[in-house]
Amino acid sequence: MKLESRIAVITGAGSGIGRATALLFAQEGASVALVDRDAAALAATNEAVTAAGGHALSLPGDVGDLASVEASAATVVETFGGIDMLVAAAGMSVGGTVLTTKPEDWDAVFRANVGGTWLWARAAIPAMRTRGGGAIVTFSSQLALAGGRGNSAYVAAKGAILSLTRTMALDFAADNIRVNAIAPGAVETPMLARGFGRQVDPDAAREASRQRHALRRFGTADEIAQAALYLASDASSFITGTTLAVDGGWLAS
Repeated sequence: MKLESRIAVITGAGSGIGRATALLFAQEGASVALVDRDAAALAATNEAVTAAGGHALSLPGDVGDLASVEASAATVVETFGGIDMLVAAAGMSVGGTVLTTKPEDWDAVFRANVGGTWLWARAAIPAMRTRGGGAIVTFSSQLALAGGRGNSAYVAAKGAILSLTRTMALDFAADNIRVNAIAPGAVETPMLARGFGRQVDPDAAREASRQRHALRRFGTADEIAQAALYLASDASSFITGTTLAVDGGWLAS
């Protein structure tokens, strides 16, 4: 198993990419600490992990709240003995241009995406140092590299995550902590469905997005989880500060 005896924190573990990553990491031998603000969804992920024979710890909470993150990180260390990996998959999107996005929505998107990544890295890195190193996987988007219409707060936040990833990689390389980002294309998740639901013609928007991918399909959460596994595992031991596009050929099209 690729992650035997490792300890992973996975945010956004209640659904989509976070849930798929939690299941895969547990299958590969990791103990997984599951973070999500949706307690019921988190319980479902925990049940799926334990049913498959894995070890899971549920930590309902807001990734954008300092006290919640610090308390959760302390619980992980107390329960499992440390932290080796962080997969910061929690995020949200509201849609809208800079003219139509409400200030409170802009703040909420940055709080969840950028703030959640920052606060969990801030909490996990000291524990990783104690264990001699670790790996952090952040989540950007192909839209942060190519641009996108009608989703200004989300695209800007995902761009900030790319910059944060690079600077963390440099700041903590000497601690043997690697930091890399995944830039997924459109992935079949509840967030994607909500995004299409905001469009005037959801079906037309979905088809236009599908056609934008060279592979003419959307990704699956399991496919993105495999990329997270690669970046978190020793298979990528000479990779840090980079962005792995898992986008079905979006950027090449």
